[in-house]
Amino acid sequence: MHWTKKLWPKNWKPIFVENSKIPVWLSKIAPLTIGAITIFPFVFSRKKMGDITRRHETMHFQQCVETLLLGTMLLYVWDWIWGLIKYRNDWKGQKTPRGGEFTSAANKAYYRVRAEQEAYDNERDVDYLENRKRWRWIWRYKV
Repeated sequence: MHWTKKLWPKNWKPIFVENSKIPVWLSKIAPLTIGAITIFPFVFSRKKMGDITRRHETMHFQQCVETLLLGTMLLYVWDWIWGLIKYRNDWKGQKTPRGGEFTSAANKAYYRVRAEQEAYDNERDVDYLENRKRWRWIWRYKV
């Protein structure tokens, strides 16, 4: 067995907190309405979570485990700032991964964060968490 499988098991799950006000409060400063958010080791959700949201947020939890939390936070902020610069004039009329339209460059930058790309691309795949490769999201996705 590879040493990373012992150190960071794929079956680790976050602590889910449903019907929380935290996403509501954070939505007041975010470039989108937050339905659920991973704040390691917790996932806070506005309401009861479905399977897709649980998988999406569990991917973020696993990303935090892989990068010892700090790495994910640094990459997330870096990707978002870089996306904000890159997409400042390239977002109008374009679609989000769930089919809505981007509302701003900040909104598109959020969806272009590598951690978010992995989660949105694979949230409907019921086997993805079991089969996902560690750290692949860092190299596979680009802002």
